[in-house]
Amino acid sequence: MEDVRRVSVFGVTGSVGQSTADVIMHSRDKFEVVHVTANNNADALADAAIRLKAQNAVLACETNISILQDRLKGTGITAQCGEEALLEAASEKVDIVMAAIVGLAGLEPLLKSIENAKAVAIANKEPLVSAGALVMEKAKAHGTLILPVDSEHNAIFQVFDQSQRQTIKRILLTASGGPFRTWSKQQMKEATPAQAVAHPNWSMGQKISVDSATLMNKALEVIEAHFLYAMPADQIHVVVHPQSLIHSMVEYCDGSVLSQMGASDMRTPIACCLGWPQRLETSGARLNLTQALQFNFEPLDHDKFPSVGLAYDALAKGNASCIGFNAANEVAVQAFLNERIGFLEIIKYVESGLNWVDQNVTTKKTSYSLEEITTLDQTVREYINSVL
Repeated sequence: MEDVRRVSVFGVTGSVGQSTADVIMHSRDKFEVVHVTANNNADALADAAIRLKAQNAVLACETNISILQDRLKGTGITAQCGEEALLEAASEKVDIVMAAIVGLAGLEPLLKSIENAKAVAIANKEPLVSAGALVMEKAKAHGTLILPVDSEHNAIFQVFDQSQRQTIKRILLTASGGPFRTWSKQQMKEATPAQAVAHPNWSMGQKISVDSATLMNKALEVIEAHFLYAMPADQIHVVVHPQSLIHSMVEYCDGSVLSQMGASDMRTPIACCLGWPQRLETSGARLNLTQALQFNFEPLDHDKFPSVGLAYDALAKGNASCIGFNAANEVAVQAFLNERIGFLEIIKYVESGLNWVDQNVTTKKTSYSLEEITTLDQTVREYINSVL
Protein backbone atom coordinates (compact mmCIF):
# COMPACT_ATOMS: atom_id res chain seq x y z
CA MET A 1 0.00 0.00 0.00
CA GLU A 2 2.06 2.92 -1.29
CA ASP A 3 -0.60 5.62 -1.22
CA VAL A 4 -2.04 7.01 1.98
CA ARG A 5 -5.65 5.90 2.32
CA ARG A 6 -8.38 8.29 3.38
CA VAL A 7 -10.55 6.49 5.92
CA SER A 8 -13.62 7.32 8.00
CA VAL A 9 -14.67 5.29 11.05
CA PHE A 10 -18.38 5.26 11.87
CA GLY A 11 -18.96 3.96 15.39
CA VAL A 12 -15.39 4.53 16.55
CA THR A 13 -16.17 4.19 20.27
CA GLY A 14 -17.60 0.66 20.02
CA SER A 15 -15.54 -2.53 20.27
CA VAL A 16 -14.97 -2.79 16.50
CA GLY A 17 -14.31 0.94 16.24
CA GLN A 18 -11.68 0.80 18.98
CA SER A 19 -9.99 -2.18 17.33
CA THR A 20 -10.04 -0.29 14.03
CA ALA A 21 -8.30 2.62 15.72
CA ASP A 22 -5.63 0.23 17.04
CA VAL A 23 -5.01 -1.16 13.55
CA ILE A 24 -4.76 2.35 12.07
CA MET A 25 -2.35 3.49 14.79
CA HIS A 26 -0.18 0.42 14.14
CA SER A 27 0.24 1.58 10.51
CA ARG A 28 -0.20 5.29 11.10
CA ASP A 29 1.70 6.42 8.00
CA LYS A 30 -0.70 4.53 5.72
CA PHE A 31 -3.91 6.31 6.73
CA GLU A 32 -5.42 9.77 6.81
CA VAL A 33 -8.46 9.73 9.10
CA VAL A 34 -11.21 12.01 7.83
CA HIS A 35 -14.30 11.43 10.01
CA VAL A 36 -14.89 9.60 13.27
CA THR A 37 -18.40 9.23 14.71
CA ALA A 38 -20.15 8.02 17.83
CA ASN A 39 -23.67 7.94 19.20
CA ASN A 40 -23.46 9.96 22.44
CA ASN A 41 -20.13 9.26 24.18
CA ALA A 42 -18.49 12.65 23.67
CA ASP A 43 -15.40 11.97 25.78
CA ALA A 44 -14.57 8.67 24.08
CA LEU A 45 -15.17 10.25 20.66
CA ALA A 46 -12.86 13.15 21.51
CA ASP A 47 -10.17 10.72 22.69
CA ALA A 48 -10.42 8.75 19.44
CA ALA A 49 -10.43 11.87 17.27
CA ILE A 50 -7.34 13.25 18.96
CA ARG A 51 -5.53 9.92 18.92
CA LEU A 52 -6.26 9.35 15.23
CA LYS A 53 -5.72 13.03 14.27
CA ALA A 54 -9.09 13.00 12.56
CA GLN A 55 -10.32 16.02 10.64
CA ASN A 56 -13.87 15.86 12.00
CA ALA A 57 -15.79 14.24 14.86
CA VAL A 58 -19.56 13.71 14.73
CA LEU A 59 -21.94 12.87 17.56
CA ALA A 60 -25.23 11.41 16.36
CA CYS A 61 -26.95 12.57 19.56
CA GLU A 62 -26.87 16.36 20.04
CA THR A 63 -27.08 16.28 23.86
CA ASN A 64 -23.34 16.15 24.56
CA ILE A 65 -22.05 18.36 21.74
CA SER A 66 -20.77 21.02 24.17
CA ILE A 67 -18.55 18.40 25.86
CA LEU A 68 -17.15 17.37 22.47
CA GLN A 69 -16.53 20.99 21.46
CA ASP A 70 -14.73 21.72 24.73
CA ARG A 71 -12.56 18.62 24.43
CA LEU A 72 -11.56 19.44 20.82
CA LYS A 73 -10.95 23.15 21.34
CA GLY A 74 -7.57 24.11 19.95
CA THR A 75 -6.96 20.74 18.24
CA GLY A 76 -8.07 21.83 14.78
CA ILE A 77 -10.61 18.97 14.75
CA THR A 78 -14.15 20.01 13.81
CA ALA A 79 -16.98 18.98 16.15
CA GLN A 80 -20.43 18.32 14.70
CA CYS A 81 -23.65 16.64 15.79
CA GLY A 82 -26.95 15.33 14.52
CA GLU A 83 -28.22 13.07 11.78
CA GLU A 84 -27.57 15.61 9.03
CA ALA A 85 -23.93 15.92 10.08
CA LEU A 86 -23.61 12.13 10.14
CA LEU A 87 -24.93 11.83 6.59
CA GLU A 88 -22.73 14.73 5.48
CA ALA A 89 -19.71 12.81 6.81
CA ALA A 90 -20.87 9.72 4.91
CA SER A 91 -21.03 11.83 1.74
CA GLU A 92 -17.29 12.57 1.82
CA LYS A 93 -15.20 10.99 -0.94
CA VAL A 94 -12.85 8.59 0.84
CA ASP A 95 -11.01 5.38 0.04
CA ILE A 96 -12.65 3.27 2.72
CA VAL A 97 -15.36 3.60 5.37
CA MET A 98 -15.48 1.38 8.44
CA ALA A 99 -19.24 0.99 9.05
CA ALA A 100 -19.48 -0.07 12.70
CA ILE A 101 -22.60 1.70 13.98
CA VAL A 102 -24.54 -0.81 16.08
CA GLY A 103 -27.98 -1.91 14.90
CA LEU A 104 -30.18 -0.70 12.07
CA ALA A 105 -29.29 2.90 13.00
CA GLY A 106 -26.23 2.43 10.80
CA LEU A 107 -28.21 1.66 7.63
CA GLU A 108 -28.72 5.16 6.21
CA PRO A 109 -25.08 6.28 6.77
CA LEU A 110 -23.98 2.95 5.27
CA LEU A 111 -26.01 3.50 2.11
CA LYS A 112 -24.69 7.07 1.81
CA SER A 113 -21.12 5.78 2.28
CA ILE A 114 -21.61 3.22 -0.49
CA GLU A 115 -22.47 6.09 -2.84
CA ASN A 116 -19.23 7.94 -2.06
CA ALA A 117 -16.47 5.60 -0.83
CA LYS A 118 -14.37 3.29 -2.99
CA ALA A 119 -14.83 0.52 -0.41
CA VAL A 120 -17.04 0.03 2.63
CA ALA A 121 -16.13 -2.40 5.39
CA ILE A 122 -19.34 -3.58 7.05
CA ALA A 123 -18.92 -4.59 10.68
CA ASN A 124 -22.50 -4.78 11.92
CA LYS A 125 -24.92 -7.48 10.85
CA GLU A 126 -28.24 -5.69 11.02
CA PRO A 127 -28.12 -3.59 7.79
CA LEU A 128 -27.28 -6.63 5.67
CA VAL A 129 -29.95 -8.72 7.36
CA SER A 130 -32.71 -6.13 6.96
CA ALA A 131 -31.52 -4.52 3.72
CA GLY A 132 -29.14 -7.00 2.11
CA ALA A 133 -30.68 -6.70 -1.36
CA LEU A 134 -30.72 -2.88 -1.21
CA VAL A 135 -27.11 -2.71 0.06
CA MET A 136 -25.75 -5.04 -2.62
CA GLU A 137 -27.77 -3.38 -5.39
CA LYS A 138 -26.42 0.04 -4.41
CA ALA A 139 -22.84 -1.28 -4.18
CA LYS A 140 -23.12 -2.74 -7.67
CA ALA A 141 -24.61 0.48 -9.06
CA HIS A 142 -21.79 2.61 -7.64
CA GLY A 143 -18.96 0.13 -8.18
CA THR A 144 -18.24 0.09 -4.45
CA LEU A 145 -16.37 -2.84 -2.95
CA ILE A 146 -18.13 -4.38 0.07
CA LEU A 147 -15.67 -5.83 2.57
CA PRO A 148 -17.10 -7.98 5.40
CA VAL A 149 -15.47 -7.35 8.79
CA ASP A 150 -17.29 -10.05 10.74
CA SER A 151 -14.64 -12.72 11.38
CA GLU A 152 -16.75 -15.46 9.77
CA HIS A 153 -17.65 -13.52 6.64
CA ASN A 154 -14.16 -12.11 6.34
CA ALA A 155 -12.87 -15.70 6.42
CA ILE A 156 -15.27 -16.68 3.64
CA PHE A 157 -14.29 -13.57 1.66
CA GLN A 158 -10.65 -14.65 1.77
CA VAL A 159 -11.24 -18.22 0.51
CA PHE A 160 -14.27 -17.69 -1.76
CA ASP A 161 -12.90 -17.86 -5.32
CA GLN A 162 -15.33 -15.73 -7.33
CA SER A 163 -13.90 -17.03 -10.60
CA GLN A 164 -14.80 -20.57 -9.50
CA ARG A 165 -18.12 -19.85 -7.80
CA GLN A 166 -19.93 -22.46 -9.91
CA THR A 167 -17.70 -25.12 -8.29
CA ILE A 168 -18.56 -24.08 -4.72
CA LYS A 169 -20.73 -26.66 -2.97
CA ARG A 170 -21.38 -24.83 0.27
CA ILE A 171 -20.32 -22.22 2.78
CA LEU A 172 -19.59 -23.50 6.29
CA LEU A 173 -20.10 -20.87 9.00
CA THR A 174 -18.34 -21.80 12.21
CA ALA A 175 -19.99 -21.02 15.56
CA SER A 176 -18.22 -21.05 18.90
CA GLY A 177 -21.42 -22.20 20.59
CA GLY A 178 -21.25 -19.23 22.95
CA PRO A 179 -21.12 -19.33 26.74
CA PHE A 180 -24.07 -21.76 27.02
CA ARG A 181 -22.91 -24.44 24.59
CA THR A 182 -22.71 -27.11 27.32
CA TRP A 183 -25.62 -25.81 29.43
CA SER A 184 -28.97 -27.55 29.63
CA LYS A 185 -32.11 -25.70 28.56
CA GLN A 186 -33.13 -25.48 32.22
CA GLN A 187 -29.83 -23.81 33.08
CA MET A 188 -30.22 -21.46 30.12
CA LYS A 189 -33.67 -20.50 31.35
CA GLU A 190 -32.06 -19.06 34.49
CA ALA A 191 -29.16 -17.33 32.70
CA THR A 192 -28.43 -13.74 33.68
CA PRO A 193 -27.30 -10.91 31.39
CA ALA A 194 -23.86 -11.01 33.03
CA GLN A 195 -23.51 -14.69 32.16
CA ALA A 196 -24.78 -14.17 28.61
CA VAL A 197 -22.25 -11.44 27.79
CA ALA A 198 -19.29 -13.45 29.16
CA HIS A 199 -18.20 -14.97 25.84
CA PRO A 200 -15.51 -17.67 26.20
CA ASN A 201 -13.41 -16.52 23.20
CA TRP A 202 -14.27 -12.98 22.10
CA SER A 203 -14.44 -9.56 23.74
CA MET A 204 -17.48 -7.87 22.19
CA GLY A 205 -20.27 -5.40 22.89
CA GLN A 206 -23.31 -6.42 24.93
CA LYS A 207 -25.78 -6.85 22.07
CA ILE A 208 -23.57 -9.07 19.91
CA SER A 209 -22.49 -11.04 22.99
CA VAL A 210 -26.12 -11.90 23.80
CA ASP A 211 -26.64 -12.78 20.13
CA SER A 212 -23.71 -15.15 20.43
CA ALA A 213 -25.26 -16.74 23.52
CA THR A 214 -28.56 -17.41 21.67
CA LEU A 215 -26.62 -18.22 18.47
CA MET A 216 -28.67 -15.45 16.92
CA ASN A 217 -25.38 -14.05 15.63
CA LYS A 218 -25.03 -17.21 13.52
CA ALA A 219 -28.64 -16.93 12.41
CA LEU A 220 -28.02 -13.37 11.25
CA GLU A 221 -24.82 -14.52 9.51
CA VAL A 222 -26.76 -17.11 7.51
CA ILE A 223 -28.91 -14.27 6.11
CA GLU A 224 -25.83 -12.10 5.55
CA ALA A 225 -24.07 -14.89 3.64
CA HIS A 226 -27.06 -15.24 1.33
CA PHE A 227 -26.77 -11.58 0.30
CA LEU A 228 -22.99 -11.12 0.43
CA TYR A 229 -22.18 -14.15 -1.69
CA ALA A 230 -25.46 -14.60 -3.61
CA MET A 231 -25.64 -18.14 -2.23
CA PRO A 232 -28.88 -20.13 -1.90
CA ALA A 233 -29.85 -20.85 1.69
CA ASP A 234 -29.45 -24.61 1.23
CA GLN A 235 -25.76 -24.07 0.43
CA ILE A 236 -25.11 -22.23 3.71
CA HIS A 237 -24.43 -24.47 6.71
CA VAL A 238 -23.51 -23.92 10.35
CA VAL A 239 -21.05 -26.06 12.30
CA VAL A 240 -20.00 -25.59 15.94
CA HIS A 241 -16.26 -25.07 16.46
CA PRO A 242 -15.73 -24.18 20.15
CA GLN A 243 -12.12 -22.94 19.80
CA SER A 244 -12.92 -20.12 17.32
CA LEU A 245 -9.61 -20.69 15.52
CA ILE A 246 -11.07 -21.63 12.13
CA HIS A 247 -13.32 -18.71 11.32
CA SER A 248 -15.28 -20.27 8.45
CA MET A 249 -14.83 -22.52 5.44
CA VAL A 250 -15.78 -22.93 1.80
CA GLU A 251 -16.24 -26.41 0.33
CA TYR A 252 -15.61 -26.97 -3.40
CA CYS A 253 -16.96 -29.68 -5.68
CA ASP A 254 -13.68 -31.62 -5.67
CA GLY A 255 -13.95 -32.15 -1.91
CA SER A 256 -11.45 -29.42 -0.99
CA VAL A 257 -12.44 -27.39 2.07
CA LEU A 258 -10.61 -24.08 2.30
CA SER A 259 -10.55 -22.31 5.65
CA GLN A 260 -9.11 -19.17 7.18
CA MET A 261 -7.50 -19.42 10.60
CA GLY A 262 -6.45 -16.79 13.09
CA ALA A 263 -6.50 -15.79 16.73
CA SER A 264 -9.82 -14.72 18.27
CA ASP A 265 -9.00 -11.07 17.68
CA MET A 266 -11.11 -8.72 15.56
CA ARG A 267 -8.01 -6.76 14.56
CA THR A 268 -7.13 -9.54 12.10
CA PRO A 269 -10.25 -9.19 9.87
CA ILE A 270 -10.15 -5.41 10.34
CA ALA A 271 -6.56 -5.28 9.07
CA CYS A 272 -7.60 -7.49 6.15
CA CYS A 273 -10.31 -4.99 5.18
CA LEU A 274 -8.30 -1.81 5.72
CA GLY A 275 -5.42 -3.14 3.63
CA TRP A 276 -7.32 -5.02 0.92
CA PRO A 277 -6.22 -6.18 -1.62
CA GLN A 278 -2.80 -5.87 0.04
CA ARG A 279 -1.90 -7.27 3.46
CA LEU A 280 -1.52 -4.93 6.41
CA GLU A 281 0.48 -5.47 9.59
CA THR A 282 -1.86 -6.13 12.49
CA SER A 283 -1.57 -5.06 16.11
CA GLY A 284 -3.68 -8.10 17.04
CA ALA A 285 -2.88 -11.46 18.58
CA ARG A 286 -1.43 -14.25 16.46
CA LEU A 287 -1.84 -18.01 16.53
CA ASN A 288 1.12 -19.87 18.00
CA LEU A 289 1.17 -23.00 15.85
CA THR A 290 4.07 -24.49 17.80
CA GLN A 291 1.67 -25.07 20.70
CA ALA A 292 -0.75 -27.98 20.87
CA LEU A 293 -4.03 -26.67 19.46
CA GLN A 294 -7.37 -28.44 19.37
CA PHE A 295 -9.83 -28.21 16.50
CA ASN A 296 -13.17 -29.70 17.49
CA PHE A 297 -16.34 -29.66 15.43
CA GLU A 298 -19.86 -30.45 16.60
CA PRO A 299 -23.31 -30.41 15.00
CA LEU A 300 -25.58 -27.55 15.96
CA ASP A 301 -28.17 -28.41 18.63
CA HIS A 302 -31.31 -26.92 17.05
CA ASP A 303 -33.45 -27.74 20.10
CA LYS A 304 -31.33 -25.60 22.43
CA PHE A 305 -30.58 -22.99 19.77
CA PRO A 306 -33.64 -22.60 17.48
CA SER A 307 -32.53 -19.17 16.22
CA VAL A 308 -30.64 -20.58 13.21
CA GLY A 309 -33.69 -22.49 12.01
CA LEU A 310 -35.74 -19.29 12.29
CA ALA A 311 -33.23 -17.52 10.04
CA TYR A 312 -33.77 -20.07 7.28
CA ASP A 313 -37.52 -19.59 7.71
CA ALA A 314 -37.14 -15.81 7.42
CA LEU A 315 -35.01 -16.15 4.28
CA ALA A 316 -37.56 -18.47 2.69
CA LYS A 317 -40.38 -16.01 3.41
CA GLY A 318 -38.54 -13.00 2.01
CA ASN A 319 -37.12 -9.57 2.83
CA ALA A 320 -40.03 -8.45 5.04
CA SER A 321 -39.52 -11.43 7.34
CA CYS A 322 -35.78 -10.71 7.57
CA ILE A 323 -36.60 -7.13 8.62
CA GLY A 324 -39.04 -8.37 11.25
CA PHE A 325 -36.59 -11.04 12.42
CA ASN A 326 -33.88 -8.46 13.07
CA ALA A 327 -36.16 -5.83 14.61
CA ALA A 328 -37.80 -8.26 17.05
CA ASN A 329 -34.41 -9.59 18.11
CA GLU A 330 -32.96 -6.13 18.81
CA VAL A 331 -35.93 -5.25 21.04
CA ALA A 332 -35.91 -8.62 22.81
CA VAL A 333 -32.18 -8.53 23.48
CA GLN A 334 -32.47 -5.09 25.05
CA ALA A 335 -35.39 -6.30 27.16
CA PHE A 336 -33.25 -9.21 28.38
CA LEU A 337 -30.30 -6.91 29.16
CA ASN A 338 -32.74 -4.72 31.13
CA GLU A 339 -33.87 -7.88 33.01
CA ARG A 340 -37.46 -7.53 31.74
CA ILE A 341 -37.53 -11.02 30.20
CA GLY A 342 -35.67 -14.30 30.65
CA PHE A 343 -32.96 -15.56 28.32
CA LEU A 344 -35.05 -18.19 26.55
CA GLU A 345 -37.85 -15.67 26.03
CA ILE A 346 -35.72 -13.77 23.51
CA ILE A 347 -36.54 -16.39 20.87
CA LYS A 348 -40.22 -16.30 21.80
CA TYR A 349 -40.41 -12.61 20.92
CA VAL A 350 -38.45 -13.11 17.71
CA GLU A 351 -41.03 -15.71 16.70
CA SER A 352 -43.76 -13.18 17.58
CA GLY A 353 -42.14 -10.68 15.23
CA LEU A 354 -42.02 -13.21 12.40
CA ASN A 355 -45.65 -14.16 13.00
CA TRP A 356 -46.70 -10.51 12.95
CA VAL A 357 -45.02 -10.01 9.56
CA ASP A 358 -46.72 -13.17 8.22
CA GLN A 359 -50.12 -11.89 9.26
CA ASN A 360 -49.79 -8.19 8.45
CA VAL A 361 -47.45 -7.74 5.47
CA THR A 362 -49.50 -8.90 2.53
CA THR A 363 -47.27 -7.67 -0.31
CA LYS A 364 -43.97 -9.54 -0.16
CA LYS A 365 -41.11 -8.08 -2.25
CA THR A 366 -37.53 -9.18 -2.85
CA SER A 367 -36.20 -5.69 -2.16
CA TYR A 368 -37.53 -2.75 -0.15
CA SER A 369 -36.56 0.94 -0.19
CA LEU A 370 -34.84 2.60 2.77
CA GLU A 371 -38.12 4.26 3.77
CA GLU A 372 -40.04 0.97 3.57
CA ILE A 373 -37.38 -0.85 5.57
CA THR A 374 -37.24 1.75 8.35
CA THR A 375 -41.06 1.95 8.52
CA LEU A 376 -41.51 -1.83 8.78
CA ASP A 377 -38.62 -2.09 11.23
CA GLN A 378 -40.18 0.56 13.48
CA THR A 379 -43.63 -1.03 13.26
CA VAL A 380 -42.30 -4.44 14.33
CA ARG A 381 -40.35 -2.82 17.19
CA GLU A 382 -43.49 -1.07 18.40
CA TYR A 383 -45.43 -4.33 18.21
CA ILE A 384 -42.81 -6.26 20.21
CA ASN A 385 -42.64 -3.49 22.80
CA SER A 386 -46.45 -3.61 23.12
CA VAL A 387 -46.48 -7.34 23.81
CA LEU A 388 -43.54 -7.00 26.19
